[in-house]
Amino acid sequence: MLLLVLVLALLAVAIGAGFLGSLAGLGGGVIITPVLVVFFGIPFGDAVGASAVSVLATSTTAGAAYVHDHLTDLRIGNFLQVATVPGALIGAAATVFLARTSLVPVLLIVLGVVLISTVPGTIAMRHADAFAPIPTSPLSKRLRLRGAYFDQLNQRVVTYEGKRAKEALGVMFGAGLVAGLFGIGSGVLKVLALDRALRLPMKVSTATSNFMIGVTATAGVGVLFAGGLIFPMLAAPVALGTTTGSFLGSRLLPRMSNRLIRWVFVGILIALSVEVIIRGASSL
Repeated sequence: MLLLVLVLALLAVAIGAGFLGSLAGLGGGVIITPVLVVFFGIPFGDAVGASAVSVLATSTTAGAAYVHDHLTDLRIGNFLQVATVPGALIGAAATVFLARTSLVPVLLIVLGVVLISTVPGTIAMRHADAFAPIPTSPLSKRLRLRGAYFDQLNQRVVTYEGKRAKEALGVMFGAGLVAGLFGIGSGVLKVLALDRALRLPMKVSTATSNFMIGVTATAGVGVLFAGGLIFPMLAAPVALGTTTGSFLGSRLLPRMSNRLIRWVFVGILIALSVEVIIRGASSL
């Protein structure tokens, strides 16, 4: 009976995490990891492993839906994977080592600081559905990092062009590192790189991030599995829940405005940052 209650609780949390993750491009793992550690008492390394599997589920479900809706920019996403995958491999290897030390509270605090450091710049852009024009970098032009999508809310075609490709690559390497270290997909940093460095519309940023987090998580999951940090009995209900939640979120995103998505993104970011820092500090 207790096992059934635990599985149902995991499913409920995972559904919510998958829904918010697909809606904001976060991947859901950023919610799963701290919740499993704080509320379910799961060891940090095992929580990271289950969370990484949930990121795969979110990306597979929401990512496929966004590709079908022509919101995902596959060209830009595949280009940026050049930086995220190496970062994820390094981060996952570090987790396998650090999970056997007493540095888990410090890692939670670091995660919270990483999240909250992205809030000010995002809030400053809260009124921007269209950015002030900036020059397109030569690399972006050479790689033709541009595209268009049909906005269902405004019933018009929106065109865009990626601006600063090199800056985006730098952020993406850090995103991959954080993703591998915490099993979170690091959609927070991916969305910010797409949104602020490349200056893509928020819908395109969120959709492309959902596609990318799956590839990043795949790189990390292999390392975590080899390190013995993935347990099927824990990962299975989490993956099932995030799959359900991400499907619901993917159906809602095309009908929302870019500004509303940005506010949802900021709200989730602030709440999770504060929670993770407090929990980590209380465990020191």
